[in-house]
Amino acid sequence: MAQTISPPVADATVALDVELKDVVKTFGDETAVQGLNLQIRQGEFFSILGPSGCGKTTTLRMIAGFETLTSGQLTIQGQCMNGVPAHRRSVNTVFQSYALFDHMSVWDNVAFGLKIKKVPKAELRQQVGEALTLVQMESFARRFPSQLSGGQRQRVALARALVNHPAVMLLDEPLGALDLKLRKQMQVELSNLHKRLGITFIMVTHDQEEALSLSDRIAVMKDGCIEQVGSPNEIYEHPSTAFVADFIGDTNLLSGQIQQQPLTLVTSNGLQVAISPSSTDVSKLNGIESIDISIRPEKIHISAQAGAAKPATHDNCYPGEVKHTLYTGPHIHCIIELTTGEQLRVLQPNHMAYRPGTPVHVSWASPDCQVLV
Repeated sequence: MAQTISPPVADATVALDVELKDVVKTFGDETAVQGLNLQIRQGEFFSILGPSGCGKTTTLRMIAGFETLTSGQLTIQGQCMNGVPAHRRSVNTVFQSYALFDHMSVWDNVAFGLKIKKVPKAELRQQVGEALTLVQMESFARRFPSQLSGGQRQRVALARALVNHPAVMLLDEPLGALDLKLRKQMQVELSNLHKRLGITFIMVTHDQEEALSLSDRIAVMKDGCIEQVGSPNEIYEHPSTAFVADFIGDTNLLSGQIQQQPLTLVTSNGLQVAISPSSTDVSKLNGIESIDISIRPEKIHISAQAGAAKPATHDNCYPGEVKHTLYTGPHIHCIIELTTGEQLRVLQPNHMAYRPGTPVHVSWASPDCQVLV
C-alpha cells in the first residue's frame, strides 16, 4: 500500500546551504537515521517534522557537529563537514531549554561566544548591542535569566546565536517550552526575524501547526527516513503516504479495493467512493488492487437531508448518524457513522450544531480524496 518516497531534487538554479547524501547514523545496534538524502536551499526556512524518536534531532545534531555521521556525506555551503568540529562550522543552535548561563546577565550571555573568540571590545559591544536590538531585548541587557519570562529567555538565546553571524541557524524545538499563546506570538517573531536576516533557518519540531505556519518547506520523518518533502500546502493538501496524511493535521483514512472507469474505492463494508483522476497519477495505479485515500475533515459537508444545501460539486454523498460532537470554540468536531459502518471526522462551524443521534448526510467532492499509493 502506501510507500515511503524519496525527496525531490532541489532546483539546480537555487544555491544549497546544507546537503546530506546517504547519511546513516547508528548508536550501537540501533539505527537512528538511515540513508537520509536532503537538500536545503539558501535562505529558506526549512523544518524537519516528525514524532519523538524519528531521528529529526539526531539529524540536526549531525548538521551542528554534535554527532558524527556513521556514513554518508554532509556539506554546508559546498564544503564537506565530515569530521569538522562544531566550533568550525558556520552554524549556531538554539535549544528548547535555552541553555543560558544563569549566573550571567543577558549582555554577558550574548557576548560569551565573542569573548571566547577574543573579539575586540569595541566590536564586541557593537555586535552584542545589534543582536539584542534585533530581538528587542536591548532594555533587558543587565537582567539575569531568572528575571525573564520564557519568551524573553528564548529571545536571548536567539541573540546569542545570531551574534556570531551564522550562515545557518539551527532551531531544536525552540518554542516547545512556551505556553500556547506565547508560542503563537513567538512564531510570528521567528518568521519576521527570518525575513529580516535572510539566512537559512533549519528547525526541528513535532508540532505540525508550527511547521506549517513557519516553513518554506517541510521534511516529514518517520523511523529515521524521510516520508515526504514539500511546501506546507503540498504536505497538507497532497500527502504522499498514509503516515504523512495522518500526522499532519486531522484526516479520514479509508482503505479498500480500487476499481477503474470510473475510478472508485470500494471498502470492505461496501462503501463506494468516487475518486477524481486529478487526485493521483493514474499510471501509478496500474497493477495495484488496494489503496488508501485521505479526506480532510474540513472538506466534508453535513446536511440534514440528502442533497439539501449540498455543494453542486460534491459527487460523494452518504447517509449516516452523528455519534459524537466536540465543541472547540470556532469549530465543532463531529464523528459521523455512515450506514455502512465507517466513521468520519467532520469539522463544522460552531453555528452548525448537530446533536448525537441526529440522522444526517455527508458529502464531499471527489478531487478532495487524496490517493495514497
